[in-house]
Amino acid sequence: MIKRFNRREFVSALSLGSGYLMFSNPLAGCTNISSADPFQKVKLGNSGLETTLLGMGCGVNGGNRTSFMTRQDKSKSLALLEYAYEAGIRYFDGADLYGTHGMIAEAFQNIPREEIIIGSKIWTRPGGIPEPERPDADIVVDRFRKELNTDYIDLMQLHCMVTADWTETEKRQMDILSDLKSKGIIRAHGVSVHTWEAMKAVVGNPWVDVLHARINPYGIAMDKPEPEEVVSLIHQLHDSGKGVIGMKLVGGGKYTEEGDKIDNALRFVLGLGSVDMIIVGFENEAQIDNYTGRMKSALSAIKSA
Repeated sequence: MIKRFNRREFVSALSLGSGYLMFSNPLAGCTNISSADPFQKVKLGNSGLETTLLGMGCGVNGGNRTSFMTRQDKSKSLALLEYAYEAGIRYFDGADLYGTHGMIAEAFQNIPREEIIIGSKIWTRPGGIPEPERPDADIVVDRFRKELNTDYIDLMQLHCMVTADWTETEKRQMDILSDLKSKGIIRAHGVSVHTWEAMKAVVGNPWVDVLHARINPYGIAMDKPEPEEVVSLIHQLHDSGKGVIGMKLVGGGKYTEEGDKIDNALRFVLGLGSVDMIIVGFENEAQIDNYTGRMKSALSAIKSA
């Protein structure tokens, strides 16, 4: 059960770095987190996928098949991906929107495929990608596999759902992805949501294996400005067996340079017990090292709370 706090108490707790304690017995359901290692293996709900607690997002400022990684020198982006792997990260989050499939394939061409978990996302809405056409999911996934140079994709999601009726409007694509899963072409399917209404539509929907949910203690770039409400819904989704991937921990980059807010966000999200893993969009090797150290401290604090 979630404790109720007024806004002043909520912000005050965060300033003390204790936001993760605002929820009763936060470690009770935290079965995924077994140590202070950011690269410990965790299960994504009942999806059958297992990967590292910390994953790497490959779509910083992404859109129209471009992103930070495609706009900087290619050699730097490849080196960044390789550094992330060497550090211990095993989950790499792509999407058609980001244009980074080819980089992921090139960076890991000599790594055994089973060593990493690759996620990607299909864009079905108007805009976002160059072409006006929106082929069915089987055609799109076949292209993704060629771009990623892989026989299968671990997690395939519908990207950025915003309407309350997306489970109806996207039913054809959902059925196609279910068929691809039965054939082993993808291992799990799901959705990333970008509105409160779209997230609520996931509740009770058996099709969603894994979802991306925006969560941080500040209500920035989230589906609801009040974190308490978002957490309540995430608890429901996690308790139903869905894998939950936390994103936008620093408000979509708003607090990237504010260490205390990063620490608060890590303690808050990792301590909830209902977020299986987090992804961060890294722009350089130093950020990976920085988050690794901060996560170790946050996890140690949570385990000893």
